[in-house]
Amino acid sequence: MKSIWVVDDDHSIRFVLEKALTREGLPVRCFSNARDLLAALEEDSPQVLVSDIRMPGGSGLDLLAKVKARLPHLPVIIMTAYSDLDSAVSAFQGGAFEYLPKPFDVAAAVELIRRAQTESMREAVDEATAAEVPEMLGQAPAMQDVFRAIGRLSQSHVTVLITGESGSGKELVARALHKHSPRADGPFVAINTAAIPKDLLESELFGHERGAFTGAQATRRGRFEQADGGTLFLDEIGDMPLELQTRLLRVLSDGQFYRVGGHSPLRSNVRVIAATHQNLEARVRQGAFREDLFHRLNVIRLRLPPLRERREDIAVLAKFFLQRSAAELGVEPKRLTDAALELLLNFEFPGNVRQLENICHWLSVMAPSQVVEPKDLPQELLQPGLGLSVESVEAEAPAPAPVKASPAPSAAAPAMPSFGAGPDAWVAEVSREARRLLASGETDVWDSLTRRFEASLILAALDLTRGRRIEAAQKLGIGRNTITRKIQELGLDT
Repeated sequence: MKSIWVVDDDHSIRFVLEKALTREGLPVRCFSNARDLLAALEEDSPQVLVSDIRMPGGSGLDLLAKVKARLPHLPVIIMTAYSDLDSAVSAFQGGAFEYLPKPFDVAAAVELIRRAQTESMREAVDEATAAEVPEMLGQAPAMQDVFRAIGRLSQSHVTVLITGESGSGKELVARALHKHSPRADGPFVAINTAAIPKDLLESELFGHERGAFTGAQATRRGRFEQADGGTLFLDEIGDMPLELQTRLLRVLSDGQFYRVGGHSPLRSNVRVIAATHQNLEARVRQGAFREDLFHRLNVIRLRLPPLRERREDIAVLAKFFLQRSAAELGVEPKRLTDAALELLLNFEFPGNVRQLENICHWLSVMAPSQVVEPKDLPQELLQPGLGLSVESVEAEAPAPAPVKASPAPSAAAPAMPSFGAGPDAWVAEVSREARRLLASGETDVWDSLTRRFEASLILAALDLTRGRRIEAAQKLGIGRNTITRKIQELGLDT
């Protein structure tokens, strides 16, 4: 077992810590100055370093920087009698594991050192595998099925349809399919068909000729031309307008297309990979998606599981995202305690892998110390009820009046429950309404409730901002193009 190294010019501090750690069965090596410790690093290394911040011949912060340059994952605990904010900030910016003000309780200091020792051992186990950054991570059986499918499709040019919830990593799968295909040397071009207004999407996909419309001052190549010889990824294909679905079908059928305002047919050698979070079969039944286009896209289908179906991947994904965020910020990676990780493992992650990535980036910026405790996690993980099922929420919520179903929301009175009856009451109302519709034999319950829910959110935001769409979109956390499209789709502008 490696030793705990203590460096302090105060003999009494060294004596007390050495005796306390020895009683705990931990090997200790003490130094009176930074120079001797740096010399010892030439031949050996500690498991944990405990350093004073102010010593003759060199400060603890200078020592911290030099040690971290050699041993970036070594936990370093900084001690000081100068309990000021500047020292604490400097210590953490330098990558300190923890900040320990003097005078300290010996038992608490030993407990802190044991925590640092645990983290050091965990880092030692993971260091070899963490050196390689994989393009995709997943040990769960469902993800292994996806990896096997990518391998089988590696030499194929066939069209692929990727389905999965928002944030589950559909574009990563598309990039992996491209990277391991015969087209890997060609371009990978991605476009989110839901993020571009309907009147601009045609030009984005197929390009336009000069003068084709107001503002078209030069000829522009579309995404199909840009992806020639490579892969075109059409994300959120389920939201593509019907008239453009017809044009896309023609391209997939005969390989020809026209620029907007053009008269000469063009060809592009493109493999199309499409993705959606929607149920395309249901969209076909509703008349919102062409059946012939669906069959043209649905040659090979890959279902990407949501994160709640692959909980065994949460720990390795969180570690990877924390390391990547730290590299981007130029700081030491944060580490999760077992208790904090347990909260992550039990969270439902409605936003899937993207939500976990955002949480890890938030922790890299906002967590107060290198080791993340449960209290350091964002409120979305700590609020009571967030991890509960709809049934358990319904059992505890008060019984509100039933909500009448309507096929489409109206701008005057959106048919959704009030959010003011308590933090979880509205969830129970949605559950009851869903059960009622399902029991009555309705076949479009998902789309019906989703439309009403979206309409309620948009109308509430517009009411709060007095009709200012851009401000409403900002408050909702969506783009201005998205809110405009949703207003049109939901009939809220009539």
